Amino acid sequence: MDTRTEVTDSLQSAIAEAERLIAAAPHVRTAQDLAEGYRYLAGGIMATVHAAWAGERDHPTFIQGTGPYMKMGLDNPDTLYFGTRIDDKHEYVVYGKRGGTIDLSFQVLSGNYTDTGVPESVVAFDDRGIDVAADGSFRITFGPNSSTDFQLAPGSSQLVVREVYGDWSAPRGTIRIERTDTLGTAPPPDTVESAQRRFDRAARGLVSRVHTWLKFPEWFYLNLPANTMTGPRHTPGGLATQYSSAGHYELNDDQAMILTVPRIDVPYLGFQLGSMWYTSLDYVNHQTSLNAHQAQVDPDGKIRLIISERNPGVTNWLETTGHRRGFLQFRWQRTSRPLTPEDGPEVAVVGIDEVPQHLPFYESNVISPADFRARIAARQAAFADRLLG
Repeated sequence: MDTRTEVTDSLQSAIAEAERLIAAAPHVRTAQDLAEGYRYLAGGIMATVHAAWAGERDHPTFIQGTGPYMKMGLDNPDTLYFGTRIDDKHEYVVYGKRGGTIDLSFQVLSGNYTDTGVPESVVAFDDRGIDVAADGSFRITFGPNSSTDFQLAPGSSQLVVREVYGDWSAPRGTIRIERTDTLGTAPPPDTVESAQRRFDRAARGLVSRVHTWLKFPEWFYLNLPANTMTGPRHTPGGLATQYSSAGHYELNDDQAMILTVPRIDVPYLGFQLGSMWYTSLDYVNHQTSLNAHQAQVDPDGKIRLIISERNPGVTNWLETTGHRRGFLQFRWQRTSRPLTPEDGPEVAVVGIDEVPQHLPFYESNVISPADFRARIAARQAAFADRLLG
């Protein structure tokens, strides 16, 4: 029996390096910051090890590289992310069935997200660009030749699929991929050498993951004044029909931020809070995100979100869960026209006790503690069903 331990040496070293990076992260100020960093590290270890074993380039399958326990890149609570490794020399067929998603989108990327830049978006489209049968089923081909539905440009390396849900209890879709020349064959058996290569790949991925997502906030958020948000803009490296509005907050316990945004005629509008680790806050057990399906819309057609640590007693309360600082993110998807600053949010910071006088429909915004608890229970149930779907 081979009892060598050096097969995992690279991963062990990478975990130690990633831990040092997290402990030295510039935003770490409190024990909570550091504890969340170690949770973030655990998620990164799970994700990169999983990808190293599940990500077969010659026999591709869709895997989740980010999710509730493997968060990165300010993951959207409304989105299920799937990805697979591809290359520009082979032909692939994607089969699926559209579930109850608001937006189902596909993106081919060249390269990877790194601490020096974003990968090139080679192809990006949603399901309006493909033939979807009456029962929701579809078939898409990708390959190096123009005979396929979508021709792969040189350097194509990833296919990413996003399912975006407004109603978390909506039925899940299905998705699978085949590489035409390896369909019906099996990958080679594992060897000690192949195991070491996979551990090495996980090691590189883990350190790169930590470096990369510590840089993104510096580029796109932290150069903005606190407690402000940008107007709608195309998401860097994102989808062709996606706009986003970004910012970061810094609030005391006696303050609240009021975000007012028009409920425009866009299929998907979502908002979330993020931690300084550039990940979503706990969106299952707390209301730290809301989309247009979940949020209360006022009679004037606007959505008013209240962000605070203390409960203001209104339906659209976003909980900061002990985070005095964090990220703010709106997303509009499946857009059919350019968005303007008038479509974006207005921002106001007020005293928590002054919230009622800043809400023109305050009486209809009020919610009882029991009813708010019921909202959280509904999130928990929908999430559990979706996770197993």
